Amino acid sequence: MREGETTYRGAIISAIAEEMRRDPAVVLIGEDIGKAGGVFKQTEGLFEEFGASRVIDTPISEPGSFGIAVGAAMTGLRPIFEVMFGDFMTLIMDQLVNQAAKVNYMSGGAYSVPMVVRTTMGTGSNLGPQHSQSLYAWACHVPGLKVAVPATVADACEIYKAAIRDNNPVIIFEDRMLYGLKGKSFDGDSPAPLGTAKVLREGTDVTIIAVGRMVQHALKAAQDLAKMNLSAEVVDPRTLMPLDVATLSASVRKTNRVLIVDGGPRQYGAGAEIAATLSEEVFDWLDAPVTRLCAENVPIPVSRSLEPLVQPNPSRIMEAVRALMAGAHDANKEEAK
Repeated sequence: MREGETTYRGAIISAIAEEMRRDPAVVLIGEDIGKAGGVFKQTEGLFEEFGASRVIDTPISEPGSFGIAVGAAMTGLRPIFEVMFGDFMTLIMDQLVNQAAKVNYMSGGAYSVPMVVRTTMGTGSNLGPQHSQSLYAWACHVPGLKVAVPATVADACEIYKAAIRDNNPVIIFEDRMLYGLKGKSFDGDSPAPLGTAKVLREGTDVTIIAVGRMVQHALKAAQDLAKMNLSAEVVDPRTLMPLDVATLSASVRKTNRVLIVDGGPRQYGAGAEIAATLSEEVFDWLDAPVTRLCAENVPIPVSRSLEPLVQPNPSRIMEAVRALMAGAHDANKEEAK
């Protein structure tokens, strides 16, 4: 790596370590996160520095462990609770949706749940339909939860710092295929508040709003589109709840066209919410309908040859942009022709 660079995984570990040093109330709870360092080495080194009292291995019982974490958050700690695969969010949904998300409201502000739920997601490892889903839209539907999907090394660090300091339950979805991504990390101590989007590439012809790993695909597509004299602006929402509508809208007002790239399923997804919001906010500035390119509405295949077909990639994004510029508006259908 170049001087000053780290990986996406390394940036997250560093952010957690820095916050644990800063605040003794921060603890890490989850399966295989201690001496093992995490199944993806995503907690490597933390047990050695902070010990078993603050890096706490749990039995294979997500509902019980998460209930303990919620109680710990209500009584003074700031837990980071790890769910090994995002698909296993199903196992903690009762405590997450009916307790963690609602305690502050139902207690009239007497209690808060300052905790982070970290979990992995995404295709690319041939782990099949029960270990590869991108379920962030589920969490976005629940009032009281904040949801972040960092896509760069710097954001992985900055968002963790902001989330750990937040007094609300925050869920962070990490795409496993980004763990080896290299870049410069966030080196400040004053992270931007959750709900702040970033324009990662300036453009004039079309806005591409991408979520999670799709940001990296969008940046590659924008680079290739530039060779065809198409100028694409790439915007990363960074957090889906709260959503930085102002930044997204400002970009679309400039380019007058927008493609939303979402690695989650098309039906009732994050892409649909962003599309509806922009249709309401910037309708008069649009030269073409808001367009989505999303994962297909199918269980994710295990097959090495089939798995790549269910998700957007740089070439599919390029085709969707070209179709949008030509006047075709359903990117998923146009790409399938």
